[in-house]
Amino acid sequence: MSTVTERAGQVNSAVHQPVSLAGALNRALGDALEADERVVVFGEDVGPLGGVFRVTDGLAARFGSDRVWDSPLAESGIVGTAIGMAMNGLRPVVEMQFDAFAYPAFEQITSHLAKMHNRTRGRVGLPIVVRIPYGGGIGGVEHHCDSSEVYYTHTAGLRVVTCATPSDGYRLLRQAVDSPDPVIFLEPKRRYWSKETIDLAVEGPELHQARVVRPGTDVTVIAYGGTVETALEAARIGHDEGYDLEVVDLRSLSPFDDETVTASVRRTGRAVVVHEAAGFCGYGAEVAARLTEQCFHSLAAPILRVTGYDIPYPPPKLEHQHLPDADRVLDAVSRLQWEEGPRHG
Repeated sequence: MSTVTERAGQVNSAVHQPVSLAGALNRALGDALEADERVVVFGEDVGPLGGVFRVTDGLAARFGSDRVWDSPLAESGIVGTAIGMAMNGLRPVVEMQFDAFAYPAFEQITSHLAKMHNRTRGRVGLPIVVRIPYGGGIGGVEHHCDSSEVYYTHTAGLRVVTCATPSDGYRLLRQAVDSPDPVIFLEPKRRYWSKETIDLAVEGPELHQARVVRPGTDVTVIAYGGTVETALEAARIGHDEGYDLEVVDLRSLSPFDDETVTASVRRTGRAVVVHEAAGFCGYGAEVAARLTEQCFHSLAAPILRVTGYDIPYPPPKLEHQHLPDADRVLDAVSRLQWEEGPRHG
């Protein structure tokens, strides 16, 4: 096993190639399966088909049906089976085919997956990764485009993370598989086909850490998952309008990286939080509350949120009006009252 791990590590550190987010996640699963024989991957259509989004493409042929297989169409059974496997020494990685398809498994996730470690006073750990393609932007209908992150972040005992780029997708998924804790791994499906040249390595920010992806001086734009690229687009457009926006990718929704985010907001004095989910009781409300408590004397303006509307997910032809875009982010930035104009203008 050590030979396999060393070989996987050597390959990872040497690979530099354009790869999509789906491809990076596929590579992460393959490397995790190769590095640790306890890792198994299963879910609906993840075997020979390779998953709806082809994230598991080729893994069943490579590792065999004992390591990668199709499950029945029963999400509660998928997670319940994974819990039993983890209690007996395996490290399951399971896929919920779409975000809202995970709801039948919610009881297993909240009642057992999240609580077993505490219930047994630490004697039983559940190193399980629940992969959930989430969010809109693909022309899908309801039950295929939910942003359900707050359900999981409100549940103590779960790590909740989401990737924004191929590089971070590979790194986060490898770290999630290695984590001793249960991890809800949210994959922004509209970014599956985005590509970049990356170094497939596990080293970098740790599982619980946010990162500043664009330094700036005027406003901190806080985003995660699919909205990170939206925030970066707003920063590029905003620069031409006289705003220097700092963009923070949260990466970890639970636990929350107070240190990185508060340091950024204290530098800029202003903040906008962006997410696809509805605004009422959404994740941005928690972020705004935490930052108000910890950065109150550094704030020059209220913290604003740019979110999806408080409605069920709309039909495909209307989703562009529902999802936050760069214009809505910049509208929020302009609402922050500048006493002396943008700091770099």
